[in-house]
Amino acid sequence: MATVTATAERAAPTRNPWPGVVVLAFAASVAAVQNTAVVPLLPVLQRELNASLAAVSWTLTISLLVSAVATPLLSRFGDMYGKRRVILTALALLIAGSVIAALATTLTWLIVGRVLQGFVAALVPLAIGVVRDVLPRHQLATGIGVLSATMGFGAGGGMLLAGLVDGDYHALFWVTTALSVLVSALVAFLVRDTGSPGGGRPDLAGAALMIIWLVALLLGISQGGAWGWTSGPTLGMFAVAVVVAVIWVLVERRVPQPLVQMAMLVHRGTVGATVASMLLGFGFFMSMTGISSFVQGPALRAGVLQVGLYLLPSTLFMLVISLFAGRLMRRFAAASLVGTGSAIAGAAGLWLVFAHAGPSDILVATSLMGIGLGVGYAALGTMAVEHVRPEQTAIAAGVNALVRIAGGSTAGAVIAAILAALPGVHGYQWVFGVAAAAGATAAAFAFVFGRLNRDLTAAPA
Repeated sequence: MATVTATAERAAPTRNPWPGVVVLAFAASVAAVQNTAVVPLLPVLQRELNASLAAVSWTLTISLLVSAVATPLLSRFGDMYGKRRVILTALALLIAGSVIAALATTLTWLIVGRVLQGFVAALVPLAIGVVRDVLPRHQLATGIGVLSATMGFGAGGGMLLAGLVDGDYHALFWVTTALSVLVSALVAFLVRDTGSPGGGRPDLAGAALMIIWLVALLLGISQGGAWGWTSGPTLGMFAVAVVVAVIWVLVERRVPQPLVQMAMLVHRGTVGATVASMLLGFGFFMSMTGISSFVQGPALRAGVLQVGLYLLPSTLFMLVISLFAGRLMRRFAAASLVGTGSAIAGAAGLWLVFAHAGPSDILVATSLMGIGLGVGYAALGTMAVEHVRPEQTAIAAGVNALVRIAGGSTAGAVIAAILAALPGVHGYQWVFGVAAAAGATAAAFAFVFGRLNRDLTAAPA
């Protein structure tokens, strides 16, 4: 009788869920800010902390690396202990990391702060899980679209914020602290977790193995140029990555509740979104990091504030598109939007391969990038979950966020490898060309698997 009563209470209409959804969208944008805000600051950090560019690049890479592991791990904690509680925990870690980074005067302490900040990436799949629980089914695509689109806006806003503080990383992280405190208070007051926490155990062994093979892979890619691609350390890192990755897959296939469900990576309803998400995340960071570094180089000699202005069109387009995310999701198929957005984002990289001589070329590229990412991110969350069973929604969203972050985390290492082998403008052309190829491939996967899933859905049982 008690179970029936509880079910009836959950089914009965209560408060309007949309204020909570809007707050979660704001939280997702704040989470995305911390990922990209350090990108234009890398040359500044190199000077102020007296470190090499390869060393300060880890302030970006380490945060993405932690994000890749924290996303599935905290998503699992959300299922076990309640999503709202884990969201607030992730925001508390973001506040702590922001304060440490704001006070840091050495690279070591800055990296410690960035490690703590990286945990907030899990907020996105957790928020999608909350939205799934509180919104009626016919509004679910709109809610996920708003979350995904504002995440893209936040990523662009992080680059702009770095420019507005004029390269002062202490001020940047104090602003991040203030935003984090504000969003934490809003989540505490306006977000309710209606889902029932479940039991189980976290896959700590899977998390540890994943950290090892990802770190080994990124070290091999980023340091290969300096160590030599056929040197013992480089080949050793790649060998460790391969061996540990194989062990990780075997462990994940055997544990009852794995960190990453391998079956979900190749699920016919999600594999298109999985590959598109990974490539879109990779292409996004390739383009953003490449543009930031290129315009601060000898070609344009831009300051950090100018970098933010160059990237302003991208941020504005993502903001505008986020306002229409719900309307887009109601009118067009998610796979079509992801494919179109990926193609436009890829066109931004292609444009810079051939046209990069002046400010107008950069502004055209950042406009294309903003349009593409705004459209693609708006639909990515829905594409990841629309063809799985309702009880698999959180798992599919977590896997999709994981592969997107993993793709982004490799971008910095790939850029370092390309520019070490091909310094100067020619190297940047290769960087932008790789970003263009990633966008085109992501578009192909989205369109092809979107069509296959439509055909499978339409086919008679």
